[in-house]
Amino acid sequence: MRPRIAVQWVEDADRSLPLPAYQTSGAAGADLCANFGPSDRGGVELAPGARALIPTGLRMAIPSGYEVQIRPRSGLALRHGIALVNSPGTIDSDYRGPVGVILLNTGSEAFRVAHGDRVAQMVVAPVVRAEFDLAGELPVTERGAGGFGSTGARP
Repeated sequence: MRPRIAVQWVEDADRSLPLPAYQTSGAAGADLCANFGPSDRGGVELAPGARALIPTGLRMAIPSGYEVQIRPRSGLALRHGIALVNSPGTIDSDYRGPVGVILLNTGSEAFRVAHGDRVAQMVVAPVVRAEFDLAGELPVTERGAGGFGSTGARP
């Protein structure tokens, strides 16, 4: 059974924009649109190296046991260097505030985020909560404490 996400517009949202939507039958992520308030409908320009919180105009109720991950759109990343600062961003099931996307321009040219642009995608994922136990020793593995490239480069 698929989880159901209840969404609600924030007060000044443009309700003519689409709700999150999957663009193909095999898409894992549903696209999110920039939904600026009435005084900002002209969008925002991101200079190279700049970042901004882009509103989606939405709030949501995520079922307990799930999260929504906010991920970048690959086309924006490839063509313009637009990334998400905290990728993937996590929206917890108990958060009910406005959903925003933190975009970062890693490109060499300014990029305009227009009202209605698809700026990110959201993936609904199950959450597994762990229990944490303090241990005197950890099991030994072949890799051990090696990290950050320790498994070697391609031949």
